Amino acid sequence: MAVKLRLRRMGKKKQPIYKIVAANSRAPRDGKFLDAIGMYNPKTDPATIEVDVDKALDWLRKGAQPTDTVRSLLSKKGVLMKKDLLNQGLSEDEVNTKLSEWNRLNEEKLAKKAKEKPAPKAAAKTEEEKSADQPEAAQE
Repeated sequence: MAVKLRLRRMGKKKQPIYKIVAANSRAPRDGKFLDAIGMYNPKTDPATIEVDVDKALDWLRKGAQPTDTVRSLLSKKGVLMKKDLLNQGLSEDEVNTKLSEWNRLNEEKLAKKAKEKPAPKAAAKTEEEKSADQPEAAQE
């Protein structure tokens, strides 16, 4: 039986929330699944990702293949990095120190990106800007 780590859609119409699940690859998207390993909410800013790292690692070790989107989510949370570090034969302490450093760098990057986000532009021009845009002949 081929197992996939994929998203299961939940939530209301136009308000999706996804469960990250381990499911048989032949099962329908919202059908039967083997285990739930996390949640993903794309509607928040920034998107909320909750993953049970131990369950995700367990399924990846058993040979479950993540879809592209789930691979991206697991990568953002550091699950794939932890799997690679453990496969290299590093001890649990070394893995945890490297992951904490990686998480710190990611948080700094996100904070910097949030500061650089431009402010929303005003949709309507002020009266002064409107009069400045009109030709002089129309003003007289």
